[in-house]
Amino acid sequence: MTTGLRYVYAVCRPFEQPLQCQLTGVAGEPPRLLHHGGLVAVVSVVPQRDFAEEPLRAHLEDLDWLTATARAHQGVIDALTTVTTPLPMRLATVFRDDSGVRTMLEARERDFQRTLDRLEGRVEWGVKVYVESAPAEQPASGRDEDPAQAKPASGRDYLRLRSRRLRESEDGLQQAERFAERLHRTLAEHAEDVRLHPSQNPALSGVAGRNVLNAAYLVPRARSEEFVEIVDRTKDESPAGVPGLRVELTGPWAAYSFAGEKP
Repeated sequence: MTTGLRYVYAVCRPFEQPLQCQLTGVAGEPPRLLHHGGLVAVVSVVPQRDFAEEPLRAHLEDLDWLTATARAHQGVIDALTTVTTPLPMRLATVFRDDSGVRTMLEARERDFQRTLDRLEGRVEWGVKVYVESAPAEQPASGRDEDPAQAKPASGRDYLRLRSRRLRESEDGLQQAERFAERLHRTLAEHAEDVRLHPSQNPALSGVAGRNVLNAAYLVPRARSEEFVEIVDRTKDESPAGVPGLRVELTGPWAAYSFAGEKP
């Protein structure tokens, strides 16, 4: 009998195309398929010293360990997405043995089948819109100023200049928000479902600029090329007067944002 705990990456339906032969997952172990009824759990064996309850709790506070584990987890999900429609499980979903995984599949079979019906043949695309904040000491519009006016002559002039720059910055933000709303409406018309996520905090994400759109779109795989073209075409319609406005497209991903019931 195979020793160790069972790490579950995803649940899917049986598929014929093999996974990459050199694919490794969490803890460097290759994933395997555990069949039960009409479902398949994609699992690998992981050591108890790292994934039993107590050590796992400690590891989840270790950013380096967590990053490496998440990367390995995502690598398996990405590989699955090329051959089937996976229903991703939460990071570090672990069971004692194969029997525990089968019990989970049986208990949740109806929900899994219903969700897989909804996601079959579909992928997730992520779209984010960012706008750079105007530096306090630079004109928000990016215009060159008269050198004679570069340094305010008095405190009153300084406050007047700063007030104008703040108004320009606020106007740029409003234009960016209106552009993001138009982009979202356009993309939503070409997606089967959408999720609006909270704006990213730049201090946490490490991405510069204010996040004015953070959305996920559920798109049939066969229409993904059309969806990407729509994003590219709409990007060209961004307001020219807003410096630092950018659109970020990611995907295609397994449908993480749509794996649960619609809120």
